[in-house]
Amino acid sequence: MIDISVLPVYLTAVVALLLLPGPDMLLIASSSMSYGRRVGVFASLGNATSGIILTLFAAAGVSALIAMSPIALKVLHLLGGAYLLKMGWDCLRASAAIAPELDGSNKVATTFYQRALVSNLLNPKALVFFVMFLPQFVSSNISATSGEQMLALGLLLNVLGLLFNFVLVALVGILGKPLLEKENFRNYQHKFMGAIFVVLAIWMLSSFAS
Repeated sequence: MIDISVLPVYLTAVVALLLLPGPDMLLIASSSMSYGRRVGVFASLGNATSGIILTLFAAAGVSALIAMSPIALKVLHLLGGAYLLKMGWDCLRASAAIAPELDGSNKVATTFYQRALVSNLLNPKALVFFVMFLPQFVSSNISATSGEQMLALGLLLNVLGLLFNFVLVALVGILGKPLLEKENFRNYQHKFMGAIFVVLAIWMLSSFAS
């Protein structure tokens, strides 16, 4: 359901996009460094899940309707920024010895899966990206409908993105392992993640103001 003639250009564009630093990369890398590769993998899966949902919305035309509404985009900006600020506050005020909602490796992994999922769904730039990027590679030279092509293009993007994030998690996990073994870092790891969430919130809210 993808025109083979546009595939090389599409893959080149996808690779360039994956290498461009953004809030998703920052969240996945920082969670891997702070809590280990398992948490980074779950954050990557949360990001991929949101990407699949946005792909389905784009293929169905729902995201295009939302993207055309300035009010809807502003609401998403505010909700997304507020959500990230809350996550940052929860981490910053957590005890150095134990953070209730992040207690236990399974709980941490599940928490960051949810955070990556929700933060990306509430990011208007991700929504607009799927609306503006995927249609450029829809071809009239094959029998598949535009919706079917956008679905295939979006799924390919998400698979490549997930593989890229797994590699990122592995690399950052190796670099972050020495940090996790240091007691001083473990005492402040929640504060570090809190600061990351605040930075992401400012990132999102600043684009709302512009």
